[in-house]
Amino acid sequence: MESTQHDTITQQERPLERVEGSRILRSDGLKKRYKKRFVVKGASVSVSQGEIVGLLGPNGAGKTTTFYMITGMIRPTTGKVFIDDREITRVPMYKRSRLGIGYLPQEASVFRQLTVEE
Repeated sequence: MESTQHDTITQQERPLERVEGSRILRSDGLKKRYKKRFVVKGASVSVSQGEIVGLLGPNGAGKTTTFYMITGMIRPTTGKVFIDDREITRVPMYKRSRLGIGYLPQEASVFRQLTVEE
């Protein structure tokens, strides 16, 4: 099968060696603007491998938008996203998944009738 541009993973995009506690996902000063309105005004988050972190705030505070910027679903207006020391701000979501970053939506799914075990 012939490899296309989208199938090729460069050395920089390959997953880093996974040593316990060594991976850090970090955002610095993320801002998101829609037209003239900033919906996120400088979010900085750092998460170590295995750590569980939550974003708390009232409706409209920018939690979902911040999460979407970190996972690559939307691009920040300004600010940067890193995994370890590698900047991934402009790396598309499908390539971020190859680095170990995933997204599982909270919304109801097509599997509503199944239990967690199933």
